[in-house]
Amino acid sequence: MKPIVAIVGRPNVGKSTLFNRMTRSRNALVDDVPGVTRDRIYGDAQWDEVSFTVVDTGGFSEFDSEQFVPLVRYQVMQAIEEADAIIMLFDGREGVTPVDTDLVQRLRQSDKPVFYGVNKIDGPRHESLLADFSVLGVDPLYPISAEDRYGMGDLMDALIAVLPRTTPETAADRVRLAVIGRPNVGKSSFINRLLGDKRLVVSDLPGTTRDAVDTICKVKGKEYVLIDTAGIRRKKRVREKLEKFSVIKALKSLNRCHIALVMMDAVQGVTDQDVRIAGYAYERGRACIILLNKWDLVEKDATTAKRHVDAVRERLKFLSFAPVWTISALTGQRTFKVFDSVKTVYEQYTTRVSTGRLNRIFETILGRHEPAMYRGRRIKFYYSTQTSVAPPTFVCFANYPEGIHFSYERYMVNQLREALSLDKTPLRVMFRKRDKKG
Repeated sequence: MKPIVAIVGRPNVGKSTLFNRMTRSRNALVDDVPGVTRDRIYGDAQWDEVSFTVVDTGGFSEFDSEQFVPLVRYQVMQAIEEADAIIMLFDGREGVTPVDTDLVQRLRQSDKPVFYGVNKIDGPRHESLLADFSVLGVDPLYPISAEDRYGMGDLMDALIAVLPRTTPETAADRVRLAVIGRPNVGKSSFINRLLGDKRLVVSDLPGTTRDAVDTICKVKGKEYVLIDTAGIRRKKRVREKLEKFSVIKALKSLNRCHIALVMMDAVQGVTDQDVRIAGYAYERGRACIILLNKWDLVEKDATTAKRHVDAVRERLKFLSFAPVWTISALTGQRTFKVFDSVKTVYEQYTTRVSTGRLNRIFETILGRHEPAMYRGRRIKFYYSTQTSVAPPTFVCFANYPEGIHFSYERYMVNQLREALSLDKTPLRVMFRKRDKKG
């Protein structure tokens, strides 16, 4: 496992900007408003061929609402506890604050190496601002500008000198799961249940999660990447600029996951927004598993589960292949059983079929039911091939691809699913005209 470096400090000192600089990404949201980051956000970094994991944390102070203060402080202390080294960041323009002093005292009680960076120092002419921080009694102080890279080399050289060396990871790429859904359906609670840790800030207040947060989870000896996302609201309800960015990142998380865990509130049932969110995953070709959360709050009889599943199937006909689970993130009911479906879905989602076998299957499919005539001419299929996985995508070459009726296309897809046992994954079949050369 890679060594971990935690970035801590009070709100708006530039922690997320430093995180993005170190990871060479834009994974952490950055805004002038204090308190943008609430959860721990993880990213990979490398300096001078030394690889490590960087953790961005929430500001160690109050912001937005008193409700979040103890939750975010818990996140910060957890990050410090699991880190191999810590970067404590100050704001060089604002000087020392009581919160800085408080956090420095806490870090002195830790046995971890701590690097004190004074941010927003844009060049040598501003290094005189470091004198204000001498009252903290910490040494050395690293003058840096996370935004403009000034001083980053010295800080990074010192940092990697204390990190434990690890061998490169050789494990296969982890399955990536994006947990998506409306605000307050229980996405973060579900991930915390799986982790057995309050890794993500959870509150009854909608919109608690603002970033797409990656977390490693091990289930039955296998590691997965869980991506918690901001709740996706209807466009007319998204007003704040920051929340708009959060929704965009939630949608982008679908582009880098293998499977979307589409979470809904079982008490409220399938809403129009649930259908819309599921549609986002389907349009991007993601495998899906539908989770009906808060099952512990549903009044039940012998047919309750069937009624709920049938309602999902009726509203989400385009996801007929997606398994449906009734779960409770609060009690843990069936939360780990979901991974039985994850294994099967991923195997199907990444299935590759040899060209020879594929063409034999299509020959059988065509033999059972030929396509209709097109403008008085018979449609002929020449050969088929698989062009990609995730999802499995097949191309069939024909003389008149434009003449293939959608009902016949549906017939071919259904027959192919049955022949290849691909009943739990999206599957694409495309038709192209064969090149007449030769």
